[in-house]
Amino acid sequence: MSDMHMGQPQSAGNEGGGIKIPILFGAVIALLASNVWLFLQLDKLRGEMDKVNMATEEKLSDVRQTATATTQTSRRNLEAMQEQLETARRQAAMAVGQAKVEADTKVAAMAARLEAEQKKVKEQLSTEITQKVGEASAVAESKVNEVKTEVSAVKTDVSATKSELEKTIANLTKVTGDLGVQSGYIATNGSEIAALRKLGERNYYEFNLGKTKTATRVGDIMVLLKRTDPKKNRYTIEVTVDDQHVEKKDKTVNEPVQFLTSKARQPYELVVNQIKKDVIVGYLATPKVMEPRK
Repeated sequence: MSDMHMGQPQSAGNEGGGIKIPILFGAVIALLASNVWLFLQLDKLRGEMDKVNMATEEKLSDVRQTATATTQTSRRNLEAMQEQLETARRQAAMAVGQAKVEADTKVAAMAARLEAEQKKVKEQLSTEITQKVGEASAVAESKVNEVKTEVSAVKTDVSATKSELEKTIANLTKVTGDLGVQSGYIATNGSEIAALRKLGERNYYEFNLGKTKTATRVGDIMVLLKRTDPKKNRYTIEVTVDDQHVEKKDKTVNEPVQFLTSKARQPYELVVNQIKKDVIVGYLATPKVMEPRK
């Protein structure tokens, strides 16, 4: 029995070893087949890579040829452009030079014309100035002659006026006034008053006074006409001087009516040349130099 138990396990081991060998053999065959297939695939891939490389090389060759042609064309175009640029530069330089020559010519011509115009204007101005100076001299000489004539006429008029004034003054008289003081020259009309005014010895204020209720200013005094008597050539007035009222009664034509003021040592003189109904016409004479009374 023990021999039987020991023999059974060995038979089982042999059966297991017999199964492994075919499996290993099959695995080896499968591995060889796989390697063969991989080799074939690798060879196929190498062939395709060669084709790709050849195609790529052809493309690169075409690109190189195209690039070479393009480069040559670009170079030729660049050279043509450079030549055109150089030609344009030369033409521009020639044009600038020609323009400069033309400009210089034009400037020279304009300068010549300007100089000729200036010379012409100077000559014209010189002629006009000479003519104007001559005309001005003639006018000035004429004006001088006119002025001389006018001066002579004025001198004659002045001499005549002076003579007439002296004659008028010679016909005037001096009389004693109502205050007992000898008066200045007595004027009887407007021309004689004008002659006295030209002498410049006294101030003269002419008046034409009517009969009113209030006094009228004549010079620096107030005069009120109270009544007139044309038939007898008499009148009565009231004079206000230094805030004092002085009545002058029954005075006659061309009589110097005198009154004193605090402003002057010499008396004021009032002279009436005409007496009408309620109207008197005459003048007031006051000292030229006022010296207050002490």
